[in-house]
Amino acid sequence: MSTTATDKTITTDIALRVENELPNLPQAAAIRKQALEALRTLGLPASKNEEYRYTPITRVLERNFNFTTPATPGTADATAFAIPGLEANVLVFVNGVYSAEQSRIVSPESELAIMPLAEAFTRKSAIVTEHFAKHVDYNTDAFAAWNTAAWKDGVFIEVPANKVVELPVVIYHIHDTQTAQAVSTNRNLFVVGRSGAVTVIEKLDTAGTGNGFSNHVTEAVVAENASLNLYMIQDDHGNRYHAGNTHIYQSNSSRVNTYTYTLEGKFVRNNLHLSLDGEGIESHMYGLYLLQNDTLADNHTVADHRKPNSFSNEIYKGVLDGKAKGVFNGKIYVRPQAQKTNAFQANRNILLTDNATINTKPQLEIWADDVKCSHGCTTGQLDEEALFYLQTRGIPKDTARAMMLYAFAGELLDAVKHPVIREFLDGRVSDRLHKNF
Repeated sequence: MSTTATDKTITTDIALRVENELPNLPQAAAIRKQALEALRTLGLPASKNEEYRYTPITRVLERNFNFTTPATPGTADATAFAIPGLEANVLVFVNGVYSAEQSRIVSPESELAIMPLAEAFTRKSAIVTEHFAKHVDYNTDAFAAWNTAAWKDGVFIEVPANKVVELPVVIYHIHDTQTAQAVSTNRNLFVVGRSGAVTVIEKLDTAGTGNGFSNHVTEAVVAENASLNLYMIQDDHGNRYHAGNTHIYQSNSSRVNTYTYTLEGKFVRNNLHLSLDGEGIESHMYGLYLLQNDTLADNHTVADHRKPNSFSNEIYKGVLDGKAKGVFNGKIYVRPQAQKTNAFQANRNILLTDNATINTKPQLEIWADDVKCSHGCTTGQLDEEALFYLQTRGIPKDTARAMMLYAFAGELLDAVKHPVIREFLDGRVSDRLHKNF
């Protein structure tokens, strides 16, 4: 894929910065060098790149960030961004740097192993070597290459076999842009052992009005009969620009639920890839994006069925106001050996203005003949007759509109099983729809 002069310039700036700031971690040195070379070869995606054709992220970064300046530390307090009433293991990163004083691990070590990813290269070398950079492909995605070369901090989570982690793990990614721009490249690796179970929540927030860019990668491995609930809550009130790559590898009879809620944020790109490499697997992908003004959210998802007799279900919904722009590209792959696959996908959108846009592209690629697969997308406006009916019952128009939008989003809230997380999301969605839409 060729790049323009501007794309090459910013790629060069980023690559030089990465090369000058490479952490001293011998175990990852070879992979870092390979990823850095891949970044230089690929270049950041240009407008002709099909995967980014509706998301001009390279131009946005070039216009809003200076990647030749060194990173600045942050001092933001995570308390202001905490999920109220949630008892959990808490990990806090400020401008991509782990904040030990704001973090706390309460689950016993016999139930859950949590440590910095760099530390895990020594303490858990066998399992980290087996899985690190084996699932997210840094040879095809420039942002994955950038992260693989540049990451300094991140989390390693291991759930031993037959252990169910009672309390969730919450990772707060906070950008402190009160005095300068913030750029972070965090890296996570989660491994859930056979018949283990855990819930992980990642939450993005910003303190300050400056620009912040996060390039995050998460690799998760879910063993046989294990389960993972993974939340991404993008509730960022600042000027947050985000590119995320999440790849989950599933074995036989495993269960995965992913929840992606883009409630705030300036410019968001979410890549979510599930590899269903076993039989009897069940996977659910839920997504909700509420966009207004000139914000953009781009969700690219993949459900890759590699073995027979598995099930995937995906539903993403969006509400767009003002000049907001949404992108949804959902792919379902069914490999030749993946007979008896059930796979469903739906994307539904409501546009509240003539200036809001959604580019949606559901895709099925099936190489097996005994499957049950479907996909579809809908885009429209609020039902004016239903809105009028509510007004005739004495409900003010703005309230009636918010009620209808909340009902539209309700399916994605009902999918949340954890009561405290559901209450928090319910409150945030309701508040946003009543005050901002």
